[in-house]
Amino acid sequence: MIVRITVGSNADLLEWSALRTSLWPDGSEAEHHEDLVQLMAEPQPFIGFLARDQRGALVGFAEAALRVDYVNGCETSPVAFLEGLYVVEECRRQGIGRGLVDAVEAWARSMGCAELASDAMLDNTVSHAMHAALKFEETERVVYFRKVLTSMPLLS
Repeated sequence: MIVRITVGSNADLLEWSALRTSLWPDGSEAEHHEDLVQLMAEPQPFIGFLARDQRGALVGFAEAALRVDYVNGCETSPVAFLEGLYVVEECRRQGIGRGLVDAVEAWARSMGCAELASDAMLDNTVSHAMHAALKFEETERVVYFRKVLTSMPLLS
């Protein structure tokens, strides 16, 4: 499949938000739209690349940000971080994801980064396989914990 990859803009937000909902279904299209508006307005570098088919239909996206804080498994700073990568199911395994990540890598180099990082949920083996196919190396596995603290009793 021949696709065209471009940098996402405000004109793409409605379609982009809808596709984000497929990757992150816990948020509504409206919430994703607002997130994109905020991300594009922030001073910290953020970029989204969009893949469109021959008809112009949006078939995938990759989002990346520049992180200057510590990034697990990385040795340099800043680090480009692949925040999200999604290709519609019927278009997968045709090189679109690779093309999107290639665009992110070029952007990362232009931002002075020596490393591109990413993450995936522990049980998301499809994502693990995709990362391996794109030559990412696994650096560590982490389980996050939390404890809800009750309100502190008032002392009299």
